[in-house]
Amino acid sequence: MAEQVTSAKATAKTVRIPARKARLVIDLIRGKSVAEAFGILNFTPRSGAYLIEKVLKSAVANAENNFDLDVEDLYVSEAFVNEGPTLKRFRPRAKGSASPINKRTSHITVVVSVK
Repeated sequence: MAEQVTSAKATAKTVRIPARKARLVIDLIRGKSVAEAFGILNFTPRSGAYLIEKVLKSAVANAENNFDLDVEDLYVSEAFVNEGPTLKRFRPRAKGSASPINKRTSHITVVVSVK
């Protein structure tokens, strides 16, 4: 007997936003219904909102196309941001010295499940 799949997942890797900033946005949608999460992300004036909305859309599309789940019954069961690789750059400073600049990246994961 085939096991019934009740969740779908989407991940965006090496996204150019610090994990700390993305976590502020992802905390807003965790546990909410998909429709409510899209509403929150549309009106959140932070740079991470657009990136997280793309991952949420992908997770919903995966649920709909791969597992035949109904979009109205979905909610954000898991949403987290992990730190990705850091791009290390240097900025020239006074007297021939240099300061390091860390351009941080993140891995954004969103899991949607049936209520």
